[in-house]
Amino acid sequence: MIKLVAIDLDGTLLDPDRKIVAEVKEAVAKAKKAGVKIVITTGRPLMGVKDILDELNLNEPGDYVITYNGALVQRADTGEEFIRESLTAEDYLNIEAAARKIGSPLHAITIDGIYTSNRDIGKYTVHEAEMVKMPLHFRQPEEIAGLEIAKVMIVDEAESLDNAIAYLPFEFFERYTMVKSTPYYLEFMNKKASKGNAVLELAEKLFLDKDELMAIGDEENDRSMLEAVGNPVVMENGKEALKKIAKYITKSNAEAGVAHAINTWVL
Repeated sequence: MIKLVAIDLDGTLLDPDRKIVAEVKEAVAKAKKAGVKIVITTGRPLMGVKDILDELNLNEPGDYVITYNGALVQRADTGEEFIRESLTAEDYLNIEAAARKIGSPLHAITIDGIYTSNRDIGKYTVHEAEMVKMPLHFRQPEEIAGLEIAKVMIVDEAESLDNAIAYLPFEFFERYTMVKSTPYYLEFMNKKASKGNAVLELAEKLFLDKDELMAIGDEENDRSMLEAVGNPVVMENGKEALKKIAKYITKSNAEAGVAHAINTWVL
């Protein structure tokens, strides 16, 4: 019996217009009423998903949300940090120096804002701040390093970002959790931070077994949680490589695929 469902947002729970359709709202409500934990699992900060939690009534005591691609697990009603895996000042300065050498824009995200040392602030940094509803600040690298950083992002045009990745120090791939969440975003987190580790740590604290866990996703940054659970579900619109590790393939996000997954394999 599935007792916890971790659900990605963009391309998964949200339709192509980034809306939550009625079928998905109904399925989530039924699952929650049946005692199933529905856990939004996203790269966004809490303030960037608060409206979604409110819309789905996932903001009550006993509700949890996984943010920053697994760097934080928070209580959805209070925002209290349940599990936290931050980057150090040294981590930030290493990544910032590499991005500067390569010539790619970079920003760091804390609990309460987005910080960049790029005087010519990149359009994707501006877009990220608008999407997650966080204030954007310009600071010197040493000032940013003194903050508690949840994740760092190199942001650039798709081709430029792919070229930048090729020039990153090899040790970065061993030292950090690195996920390409969109063609324009490369995210760096604490090595212990991933959607998969966050789901498993939360499940352990809730005394749930792997077979009682389901994850639903569509992109490479969902891979870790899909591999971690006993019931991985990939959207029809998801990456073909992810479908190879799926137990189930659900309908696309344009066809309320999350609702289909919950109704068919949970309820």
